[in-house]
Amino acid sequence: MSGSNSSGTASFKVVLLGEGRVGKTCLFMRYIRNTFANDQESTTQATFLEKRLNVGRKSVRLMIWDTAGQERFHALGPIYYRDANGALLVYDITDRDSFTKVRNWVKELRKIVGKNISLVIAGNKSDMEKQRQVDEAEAEAYAESVGAKHILCSAKTGKNVDAAFLEITKGMLAGSSDEGPSMASPTSSSRAAIPITDLEPQPQNSSCCK
Repeated sequence: MSGSNSSGTASFKVVLLGEGRVGKTCLFMRYIRNTFANDQESTTQATFLEKRLNVGRKSVRLMIWDTAGQERFHALGPIYYRDANGALLVYDITDRDSFTKVRNWVKELRKIVGKNISLVIAGNKSDMEKQRQVDEAEAEAYAESVGAKHILCSAKTGKNVDAAFLEITKGMLAGSSDEGPSMASPTSSSRAAIPITDLEPQPQNSSCCK
């Protein structure tokens, strides 16, 4: 869902997708709260928090969903991403299989959401370069082939985490400018959108995972 409320804020839904233990929740919490925990619990459903920021002169409200990556939860994925405007597809640069499975997530998103979703493929754990199993040039070439951006990042150090979400946001703004808003998103606050973190946990949330 996308749209603008009465205050002129653009609202977008973003989902984090990827296999279990690639660091989705760690990226999520680094971006929202600027925190990192090595012993983050595994997500069993989904967690929703939001962040407000300014991109140029445009006020943006991101509704970010962190989803479970374990195989047994994959069937629940469409519940969370079928109306998403953007997706951060996360793989672990030290785990070749996690990158291979990004292709499945892309196919699934294209099938259910369509071609207009803004995609960023994030190679997490860039602080573990010596254990790398995924060639950066290969990852960049694949991202380009599916119309996505590729960014190496580290939830642990914070490197390029903001940049990854900014790329998604720019893509969603460009898409909404081209096509116009599909529907207005409900607002949960009357506060003005300013470039600070705005956390609003939802009652259906559960624990998070890497």
